[in-house]
Formats: sequence, structure tokens, C-alpha cells
Amino acid sequence: MSKGLIALSPLPVFIAVYLITSVSAGDFYAMPITVAFMLSSIYAVIVSGGIPLRRRIDIFSRGAGRDNMMLMLWIFVLAGAFANSAKTIGSIDATVNLTLTLLPGNMLLAGLFLAACFISLSIGTSVGTIVALTPIAAGIAHTTDAALPLLTAVVVGGSFFGDNLSFISDTTIVSTSTQGCKLSDKFRVNAYLAFPAAAAILILYLIIGHDISSPRDIPDVDYIKVVPYIVVLAIAILGMNVMAVLTIGIILCGMIGMICGSFNIYGWFNAMGEGIAGMGELIIITMMAGGMLELIKANGGIDYIIDKLTSHINSKRGAELSIAALVSITDICTANNTIAIITVGGIAKQISDRFGLDSRKCASILDTMSCCMQGIIPYGAQLLMAAGLASISPVSIIPYLYYPMVIGIITLAAILLRYPHRYS
Repeated sequence: MSKGLIALSPLPVFIAVYLITSVSAGDFYAMPITVAFMLSSIYAVIVSGGIPLRRRIDIFSRGAGRDNMMLMLWIFVLAGAFANSAKTIGSIDATVNLTLTLLPGNMLLAGLFLAACFISLSIGTSVGTIVALTPIAAGIAHTTDAALPLLTAVVVGGSFFGDNLSFISDTTIVSTSTQGCKLSDKFRVNAYLAFPAAAAILILYLIIGHDISSPRDIPDVDYIKVVPYIVVLAIAILGMNVMAVLTIGIILCGMIGMICGSFNIYGWFNAMGEGIAGMGELIIITMMAGGMLELIKANGGIDYIIDKLTSHINSKRGAELSIAALVSITDICTANNTIAIITVGGIAKQISDRFGLDSRKCASILDTMSCCMQGIIPYGAQLLMAAGLASISPVSIIPYLYYPMVIGIITLAAILLRYPHRYS
């Protein structure tokens, strides 16, 4: 076995340990995902031969504590404190009751998807959208006959619509800068892929949600308790940093909770503490995934993929497919779509120049395929965050992630069919 394949082997080991154990037990909760990551991380350290053990551990720790990884962890901490504070004062129940009052049951899936699309397009981040809407989706699931993993997946799918298209999204900025094209030009090409996918999924949700019925007796809406979510959504749409948004939401929950008598200041502290503690598993998973992926990168796993995929290109179609494959596999290995684009953006530009590809379409392929893969890997920040807030397994969400799957299929079809023709 070549060194490159050995470097990549921790990923299939993780998948095998988690899936085979869960399938054989007939229960995806039988194997804790933290244990699966621990075992694959230990394996990654073992197979990283040729360097001292302490050095391998240092590389693992460096990956677990990278700047972007720590930023993610701080968001998880604040999200946990906000979500549980809002739950304790009744904000989730109030917002769910308001949603059920405004939308008939058969429109809940479509309405939630449109809300996620709009918010993510406005704020340019999938994580921020998931933080804002997942607790509401979970509350709707508990008061209707809709499945919780399905409603959670609706939010995740809609969040990637804006992550992929928004002018202020990290992936949009990085993909256009690496390919040397304008944001507006990339948006036009991307629209040919994203809008048909979103329209198809919207129709699907209208069909699937046709039989969902709202509760007969919806409690009166306590409007003051809806304020934290309204304010959080509003300031997020205005472009405020997600950490600042969550901090303001936490403060609002504390003020409203004490005004309404839901708790005193110590009760507020306890609510925040319980919420942060509830994110413990998510934080551990994220750090172990970051460390394992750093070892894969350090041992040449990503370089091996790039070399193999670019060695047999002989046409424009093959060049575009290689770019799609490069960014997809790199995202699987890094669990971060922005990092994946940064990693292969320069190589994609070289392929584009060599085969005369349209830089706008290349930027669109990079962004769309990275969002597709990020939207379906169970150890990505988005699925981990959504699963943590909904208290379900990230794997249980995957079968319902229709939008990320459809946008990936449409992108591959666009490459094979040379669509849109103007940019091919």
C-alpha cells in the first residue's frame, strides 16, 4: 500500500468502525461517535510512521487547536448557552406556537426551508442559520407529527443555499479570489445550479408536508418570549458576527427570563452552564476530527489525492470533473468547505488556465461541490451543530439532506452536459 493511501486510511477506518458497528447492532446510538473518532484518531497516530510519537501527537494537537477550529468551538459554547437559556424561559415554545399560528401544517416544511434559504443568503453562513432555526425546528417536531431528523435536515439544507450563493459567504469570497473572477459573475453562474435545486426541493417539501397537521389547540403566543429569536435573526441578517449575535441573544434571554420570573440571576447562570455542558460531546468530536485530519494532511494524504486526480486529464469536461472531485475529496478530508477551496483553489486555477475553462464556472464548481460534501458528512460543523441542538445523531439526519444531494447531482450534470452553455 502506498504512503498516500496509508495517510488517507483513518477516514475509512472511522467510517467502518462507526457504520459497521451501528448497522450490526441495528442502532446508530449503539456506537458513540466520540468513541469512533477516538479509535480512528489513535489509528491515525499509529500509522503516521517515520516520526517520533511525541511529534505525531503535537501534529494532532495542532490540528485540534487551529484558529478556525477554536473559533468553531467558541461558537458551540455560545450556541449552547443561548439555546438552553431560550428554552428555559420558554422562547422556543413561544416561537413554535407563533410559527404554527402563521403557517398551516402542510406548509411547515416548505416555510422552514424558505426561511433557512433567506436567512443564510442574508448572513452568508450556514452555521449561523442552523443555530437560529434548529431549536425552532425541534420544537415544531415535538408538537406535530413531523420527524425530527427531517425537520433538522430542512434547516441544514436551506442553510447551504445561502452558504453557496451569498456575496458575503467565505466560500464565495475564496472561490472567486482563487479563480480571479467577480462575485457577481460567479453568482450568475451559480444561480443556474442553485435556484433549480431549491425550486425542486421546495416542491418536494410541499408534497412531503401535505399530510403534516398542526396541533388542534395551539397555546396563545407569549410574544415577549419570541423577542430573543427575532432580534437574533434581525441582527444576523444585518451582518453582525455570529459570536456577537449569540452574546446579545444570551443577554436578552437573561433579561426577559428575570422580568417574566422564569429564573433569577443564578437560575440564568445554571441554564447557561447546562447548555454549555450539553455541547461537550460536540466539542470533543470537533477537536478529534481536526486532529485526525491534520495528521492526514501532514502525511501527504491530500497531496496524494491531488496528484492522482490531475494525472489523466485530457478534456474540458475531464478538467471540470477533476476540479469537482478535488474539492469534494479535500472537503471530506478537512471537514471545512472554506479550507477545502483554499487548499485546491490554486491547482484548480492552473487546470482552468491549461484547458481554457471559464473561471466563473470553475469558481461555481468549487463552491457548490464543497457545500454539497460539507452538507452530508456527519463530522462537519454544520451537521454536528444541528444534531447537538436537536439532540439526535448526525447520521440520522443524512438520509433527509435532499438539498445538498440535489445540488451536487445538478452540478455534476452541468459538467457532463456542458451547462450552462454560455459558461462552458
